[in-house]
Amino acid sequence: MQFQSPQNNATPGRSPGTAEPTPIAPPQARESIRLLEASRIREVANAAMGRADVLAFWFGEPDAVTPAFIRDAAKDSLDAGETFYGHNLGDPALRTELSRYLSHLHGPVGVDRIAVTNSGVNALMLAAQLLVSPGDHVVAVVPLWPNVTEIPRILGATVERVSLQVDPRSGLWSLDLERLLAEITPQTRAVIINSPSNPTGWVMPREQMQALLAHCRRTGTWIVSDEAYGRLVFDGSSQAPSMLDLADPLDRLIVANTFSKSWQMTGWRLGWLVVPASLIDDLGKLIEYNTSCAPAFVQQAGLAALRDGEPVVQSFVRQLAERRDALIDALRQIDGVSIAAPQGAMYAFLQVAGQTDSLTLAKTLVRERGLGLAPGSAFGPEGEGYLRWCFAKPVQLLHQGAARLRAHLQG
Repeated sequence: MQFQSPQNNATPGRSPGTAEPTPIAPPQARESIRLLEASRIREVANAAMGRADVLAFWFGEPDAVTPAFIRDAAKDSLDAGETFYGHNLGDPALRTELSRYLSHLHGPVGVDRIAVTNSGVNALMLAAQLLVSPGDHVVAVVPLWPNVTEIPRILGATVERVSLQVDPRSGLWSLDLERLLAEITPQTRAVIINSPSNPTGWVMPREQMQALLAHCRRTGTWIVSDEAYGRLVFDGSSQAPSMLDLADPLDRLIVANTFSKSWQMTGWRLGWLVVPASLIDDLGKLIEYNTSCAPAFVQQAGLAALRDGEPVVQSFVRQLAERRDALIDALRQIDGVSIAAPQGAMYAFLQVAGQTDSLTLAKTLVRERGLGLAPGSAFGPEGEGYLRWCFAKPVQLLHQGAARLRAHLQG
């Protein structure tokens, strides 16, 4: 006997015997994801895609391609057929070299505390997954690259924001340490520090780091230190102050870093974490469930950067210092613009008098003047009225960009 499916003439979304369809709500992500804001930097950049006349200073990356010896290491790895899965925590040779590199800068950092990640932002996500549960209280020093503050929110935490201010005496960005410490209680799961800072270029002084570490030891609070720009400082030192300089191996400290900035490797998506050794096994499990491992040939590029890339880092810092000085000088000659000179990183965070909608201003600048800057509001409400300018570009282009901004504000 041939089977026949029962006839069902009901229209999807309509109950049998009814004349009108039942409305069906479109599928949605969970609420914490729907409440995330899309990148306002991307919003401005997308508005100018395909335009050859735009001077683009919105993204945080160097203008130069990755040095040839780093690219060659990846090519050699691919030619050798290194296209298979690797260890969750990273290639042993790369972890060993990271241990050597970090120990040279900060004192002993063992291999048993180091994991290789698929980018610096992946390192920050893994750090949050290690620590943060729904309902946890997290404190962050802002304005800040939005990924850093949104990651805890994705995981269901609440984020308390403590804002930097420009000190009228020094003209530099500064932190009210007492206010920060007052927000960190025994109920605070983690505090997030980014120094040198994106977008302000603020560098946290060593004595403030010491005070924060002592306070967090008393409250049992974790410190998550994003040190992506740690080598990019302009005071003549080889690095910014680091939590690794001060902390003991058993302190509740996680340090995230990346190959992207110092070695001009933004597109490679390679980073690392330093954690207490007691967390490393659990971190390996998280890496397995996130990305499994970083690609072998990308790790070989990172190994080459660490072994032979110190001249690249030092040359890049000198270049950035020259470019910073040129841009700051040009901006300070524009009426209505105020700027605190950044102590590190690769950004000028400039305030435009009378501006209360930085997103609209950024879109207007790119549309009418071909000048691509990031809106300050992309870094939180504390950044409103500001624009972020990445100065990792040739001086000639920086001067051209400043001329376009002057023409817009004074025209």
